[in-house]
Amino acid sequence: MSKVYRPYEPTQPFLLPPSPLEWLPEGHLARFVLDTVGALDLSPIFAHYERQLRGAPPHHPRMMVSLLVYAYCVGVASSRKIEKRTVEDVAFRVIAGNTQPDHVQISEFRRIHLGTLSGLFVQVLLLCQKMGMAKLGHVALDGTKMKANASKHKAMSYDRMNKDIEKLEAEVAALMKAAEEADAAEDAAHGKGRRGDEIPEELRRREDRLAKIREAKAALEAETKAQADERAAQATIEAEGQEALVEMNNVRAAHQKDDRKDEPPWPPAVSTPEALPRHQVPTRKDGTPTDKAQRNFTDAESRIMKTNSGFEQGYNAQAVVDEEHQIIVAQGVSNQSPDAEHFIPMLDRVVENLGARPTRASADAGYFSEANIQRGTARGIDLYVASGRTKHHAATETPPSDDGGSKAQMKIKLSTHEGKAVYSRRKVIVEPVFGQIKNRGFRHFLLRGLEKVRGEWSLIALSHNLLKLFGFLARQDPLAA
Repeated sequence: MSKVYRPYEPTQPFLLPPSPLEWLPEGHLARFVLDTVGALDLSPIFAHYERQLRGAPPHHPRMMVSLLVYAYCVGVASSRKIEKRTVEDVAFRVIAGNTQPDHVQISEFRRIHLGTLSGLFVQVLLLCQKMGMAKLGHVALDGTKMKANASKHKAMSYDRMNKDIEKLEAEVAALMKAAEEADAAEDAAHGKGRRGDEIPEELRRREDRLAKIREAKAALEAETKAQADERAAQATIEAEGQEALVEMNNVRAAHQKDDRKDEPPWPPAVSTPEALPRHQVPTRKDGTPTDKAQRNFTDAESRIMKTNSGFEQGYNAQAVVDEEHQIIVAQGVSNQSPDAEHFIPMLDRVVENLGARPTRASADAGYFSEANIQRGTARGIDLYVASGRTKHHAATETPPSDDGGSKAQMKIKLSTHEGKAVYSRRKVIVEPVFGQIKNRGFRHFLLRGLEKVRGEWSLIALSHNLLKLFGFLARQDPLAA
């Protein structure tokens, strides 16, 4: 008598067509993504296709958005890998409705609609807020250096550009002279009018490289000129803003003097968030780039930045994280390595995204400056920002004296029992978020250029929040998971 096994007929066709959703268990992430994307406003994407009714029908926008969002949730960003998953992975096949968009269609969809896809971050964030996952009681700000899709060995300094241009021009001239001499000798031997060969490969390589270096040099010089114009315009704006600030302070002083209880909220709400900083090309007094100014040939807007593993070509990815459930309440990317100038713009983005300011905000010493403390406090936020590295035995040291400055006051604040307790939460709020993102496979950017990288970081942050929301709902209803 032989052993009895469960039926196994892999080639047996279905007698009745099944629902694709039956291939996934209840509470699967793919089901959750389909439901969530179904609740998002995708009208700008639909409007793009409905401008023209003729032509081959495109893939359904809601399917494409669901496919990208789910792919980022499981750490798959490559369009080729996503295409492969729609063939081999059940969850991807369910989301794609058993269709297989090719990698070009996926890549083009992301490229065309990257701005709209970035805006979905706020929609998902508002869903988290409605579920009580973003309380804004205590937020922590931090940044991480993410590798660009470019090699640091493809960067060249302004000084090196000038030297290489001179060297290549001389080499090209020598090769041209040698070619002319060879042509003259062949004409003497064979007569004029014969068909010549192609340009020598050696000459073409040098001419191509010379053209690229000249282009990079011109772009670097144009960037420094644009910087100078921007600084001049910014100086005018800051001067006007300073005058307005003085006037508002006078009005505030008058209110306080009259002891008016109906004093309006101070300071006024920030209507437009301050722009994230951009890398400033170092320049000489005459406005030309310094010898050390660099430009990368692969991704011109990326910069060489110091990381824990050395210097890398990359970007500075920023996130403000809420303490309650580690929800990212604001995110952004810049190509400036120092963190300090990101402090106010990132706090402003929290207010812009959620319509409310956080009660407390903490950040490490990289964000400290007198101006940041003053401007952040003026926004009504209780700040806990380290003014320098804290020694392990700092608790036994004598608290610093108050000399009236923001730095001394912050040191005193962080030396108190409450200050230490609040600041100690910073690491456990924000730093695990970067670890979770990188553990999903996002250790470098796939796209190139600052605006595209910002869109990609928005998708990564959106997927992080979506996973947090998915886990939160699963804990509320364990039977659904």
